[in-house]
Amino acid sequence: MIVVWAVSTLTLLLLAGLLPDFQLQSPDGDSLTRTAITAAWAAGAFGLLGALVWPLLVRALLLVPALVLGLFGFFLNGSLLLVALWVTPEGDAAADPETAVVVAAVMSAVASATSTGLAVHDDDAYRRRLYRLTGRTRPRAPGDPADAVPGTLFLQLDGVGHRVLRDAVADGLMPTVASWLAAGHRLTPWRTDWSSQTGASQLGILHGSNEDVPAFRWYEKDTGRVMVSNRPANAVELQRRVVRRTGDGGLLTYDGASRGNLFSGGAEQVALVLSVAARRGRRNRSRAGYFAYFSDPANAVRTAGSFVNECVREVGQSARARLRRETPRISRGGTYPLVRAFATVLERDVVVSAVMGDMLAGRTAVYADLVAYDEVAHHSGPHGRDTDQVLRRLDRSIALIADVAEHAPRPYRIVLLSDHGQSPGETFEAVYGLTLKDLVRAGCGLPVPRRVRRTRSGSEARDAARDALRSALHRPLDEVDETARELPAKPSEPVVLASGNLGLVSFPDVPHRMTREEIDRRHPALLRTLAHHPGVGFVLVASAEHGSVVLAGDGTEVPVAELTDGGPLAVFGSGAARAVRRTDGFPHVADIMVNSMYDPETGAVHAFEEQIGSHGGLGGEQSEPFLLSPPELSPPVGEGEELVGAEQVHRVLRRWLRESSGPQVPVGEAGEAGEAGVTGVPAAPGRVEPGRVEPGLPGDGPVDASAGARAGGRAGETGDGPAGETGRGPVDGSPRGSIDEPVNDPTGAPVDDPMDEPVGRPVHGPPVRDEKR
Repeated sequence: MIVVWAVSTLTLLLLAGLLPDFQLQSPDGDSLTRTAITAAWAAGAFGLLGALVWPLLVRALLLVPALVLGLFGFFLNGSLLLVALWVTPEGDAAADPETAVVVAAVMSAVASATSTGLAVHDDDAYRRRLYRLTGRTRPRAPGDPADAVPGTLFLQLDGVGHRVLRDAVADGLMPTVASWLAAGHRLTPWRTDWSSQTGASQLGILHGSNEDVPAFRWYEKDTGRVMVSNRPANAVELQRRVVRRTGDGGLLTYDGASRGNLFSGGAEQVALVLSVAARRGRRNRSRAGYFAYFSDPANAVRTAGSFVNECVREVGQSARARLRRETPRISRGGTYPLVRAFATVLERDVVVSAVMGDMLAGRTAVYADLVAYDEVAHHSGPHGRDTDQVLRRLDRSIALIADVAEHAPRPYRIVLLSDHGQSPGETFEAVYGLTLKDLVRAGCGLPVPRRVRRTRSGSEARDAARDALRSALHRPLDEVDETARELPAKPSEPVVLASGNLGLVSFPDVPHRMTREEIDRRHPALLRTLAHHPGVGFVLVASAEHGSVVLAGDGTEVPVAELTDGGPLAVFGSGAARAVRRTDGFPHVADIMVNSMYDPETGAVHAFEEQIGSHGGLGGEQSEPFLLSPPELSPPVGEGEELVGAEQVHRVLRRWLRESSGPQVPVGEAGEAGEAGVTGVPAAPGRVEPGRVEPGLPGDGPVDASAGARAGGRAGETGDGPAGETGRGPVDGSPRGSIDEPVNDPTGAPVDDPMDEPVGRPVHGPPVRDEKR
């Protein structure tokens, strides 16, 4: 502290000599000693105000949106400096408000760099710095028996495919991951469903089911709306549906934290979680998770500097690509540099800081998503210099998290995984001069606009940044208005939506899924136009005669019931037939599902939106993400077996949680209580016995399966009201009153939650089955 104070004092003296509007002397001049004393006093007062007042100001401003809070921090910091100058003994120090902002920013940066540099070779100092950065409590006492039970961190590298990770390790881009592989970690590829995108994969991974998620965006005839996976209200609805379907709150229902994800996984602690961002109420705002990060003024300075640097880097990389006439290439102007910086800097910094705090708080299970690679790969392609730089920085974030794990109050098992990969290729429009929507309209005999309009990109980070900006302006997203813009002017015209290289065509005026025969009678040329186009790999459509059929360009027609991985799906690899067959059974599958072509020699697909690195359908690297697990955990699958689908990944992760700290299963119906290990089976050491409250599990009373069954609810549920009533909690499975609060906020005041549904609470007892199904 003394060294930091001395460096801050010297910084103030230097700035006073360089900036004309900043002075530490009276107009008549002071001696060098008196000026130095004034500087030391001001530096000390500024540091003290920063430590005591800044966290209170940030907490008071939690309703200020995240994008504004970071910038507003500069002005708050400048105000604190003015106060520090005002309380100097002689009152000689002064600065203009504009200069105070600059001086405060420099002071914070210098103090941060000094304290961090001093902590490099001092474990105690490093630990104290991490505690202050994350605003979390100190570790539990070494004698606490819970310290021996390992926690688990699931760190998702969004969009990083199995091949990309292997190549990055081989090229020396990710030395931390390379060291883990050398130490015995298992690298396992897994295969996505047809819809190879974050919405479907993360819903399946966190909640155990991605049934009826046919794409990133799709039209629902029964509700008349367009569902988009990364719209807050739609994310809420998707999570509500899966919890109703499974009766399980999610992977993180017991002492869990969800950071930067689309869905909460039932976690008590959330930050930057989209399904929570749509909620109303002071304590149900996802931006509350920013408090822990911005409570340190140095963070605002560091992140802002990195944000500007990333914008400049993107402008330079985009200009270089244009000058070199690199192909494929798409437009990267407008607001994209800001969107990229949001994903690669702001979101990364906040999520990594939150994960560090979760580990220092000793949380049992944490799931976090880093979206930086996915965002850059969409616009720069999945392979190249731009994405290589992102992978290097991701590895540094992993290394930092691993270092923090060594200071946590319990050991941590860190699992790296991805939700999908990315496949390269020119856009459909760039190759053929028209969009999928134009092709569909032409096949229907409808007029095609002479001026082609680009298909909107489905970038997760772009929409996240857009929603954050709307929040900053206090303009809530109007889902009805958004849907209206995507629907055709006439109900008889088709709705055409793009999800990477997967296209969906629906006819909103027909309430049921149209069959091939109905479409042929209405638009005789449409299916032939689509199936025979060189940019289309295959088309799926219902059939009154065959159930459903797959149509290919060479005239091949195969009923889905007879579909194999050969024939029209041969180039798409193993598992394609299963993926198509499963999606065909979804209630909200489109009238026509269109998958682009795939070239196995180049690995290229044609995205139906503005992306040269895409995912969402079948073809190439997009369908092969990875799972990297430490040797202490059991193998994900047996020898010679494949890991297929996000739902199976969920079961693997849940098994690993049981291996680490006991099983985490939903409380079943009364007749299933014994099978779930709630009654009739002696409790294992360290796990919940019937009638006993688990520490850290928010509950209204003892967990008693028989009482819950007698009340007519799920076994193990307890009531919020009079005895005998079944309990109700947030539909995402998290305990009432704990959603989206800062990690270090112990308050438990009730909040209004429009999504209350009956959900079984998780209990820990001896497992009977390894898998959830």
